[in-house]
Amino acid sequence: MEWRKKWERTWDTVLYCSDACRARKVKPIDAALEDWLLRRLRSLPRGQGLDPADAARALDEKGGSLLHEPARSAARRLVNRGLAEMVQRGVVVDPSTAKGPVALRSPATRHPTR
Repeated sequence: MEWRKKWERTWDTVLYCSDACRARKVKPIDAALEDWLLRRLRSLPRGQGLDPADAARALDEKGGSLLHEPARSAARRLVNRGLAEMVQRGVVVDPSTAKGPVALRSPATRHPTR
């Protein structure tokens, strides 16, 4: 979500960018997808990625096609919270503009400045 001039005085309290976003708030299945992705990321060796569609396939009895976009949204939320990185062909990409196949991986560790 991007800052808008009309929210200048209330930016700290803004939760949704529109009524459409408000209607698409995080549901229990969305939280389950995030949890699945986080648990799987923590079990992988550092630098190795996973396809968000794996979460969709794991949690959807019908093969994952219905949960593909919710799984990708869950991955974007993890990236926005700093818990993961989204990559394409090994390069970190912006999750809001990435198109095509992506992978999720643990964030690169940052060395403290001295």
